[in-house]
Amino acid sequence: MATVGEQSGDDRELTVDELAARVGVTVRNVRAYSARGLLPPPRMVGRTGYYGREHIARLLLVREMLAEGYSLAMIERTLDSAPATASSATLALHRALLAPWLPPEPEETTGAELAARAGVPEDSRLVDRLAELGILERRGDGTLRVLDPALLTAGLQVVGLGVPPDDLIDAQTTVNEHVREIAQTYVRMFVQTGWKAFVDAGAPPEQLERVRDTVARLQPVAAQAVLAAFRSEMAAAVEAALEQALSQLEGDR
Repeated sequence: MATVGEQSGDDRELTVDELAARVGVTVRNVRAYSARGLLPPPRMVGRTGYYGREHIARLLLVREMLAEGYSLAMIERTLDSAPATASSATLALHRALLAPWLPPEPEETTGAELAARAGVPEDSRLVDRLAELGILERRGDGTLRVLDPALLTAGLQVVGLGVPPDDLIDAQTTVNEHVREIAQTYVRMFVQTGWKAFVDAGAPPEQLERVRDTVARLQPVAAQAVLAAFRSEMAAAVEAALEQALSQLEGDR
């Protein structure tokens, strides 16, 4: 009977040293990836962990993504947003389609630093509201992880114009709801056209590059269309507001 770690063939379980040697990385890196949640937990027997095919596939994927220029933070976000039971092939497809839409690299900050950048007193309640919006998250050591630095920077610029933070967060909450609807509209369009044809064909690997190229091109085109529509609607809204304000001024004279 085969003992633990001695199964034959591809099903043989590996120790961390054997896993690292099999994939061509250091044991230190394996432990670092595991600590970040990039690898599923091993099967523990006493104090020894044993790794199987899913760990090999995941580690190969992490190594491949690092070689392509992905940071560990971006790999972590990609894997976190993928289905928990996703295969290596599914994760590769998920990565290819999601990459163009990922926000910039997360940043680390503190409540005091954030308040200083905004020019307002430190307020944990505002941090909680930003966390609810998904802009940042609290970490166990008391620091803050900014998940969307670009959006936070834009918000700080608006606060710098004199808009109270609470009012801005209220407005951004409403904007997020509308943007979510816009995003779903574009995704439905893509799913009903290019994606459906790809799936109906059995997701052939030779067509993946074309699908990935379509997704990459969709991002700037969709952003340009949304910005153009926003400018048009903003101009109309500003004009209406100005007419009302000017009429009120005339009436007060």
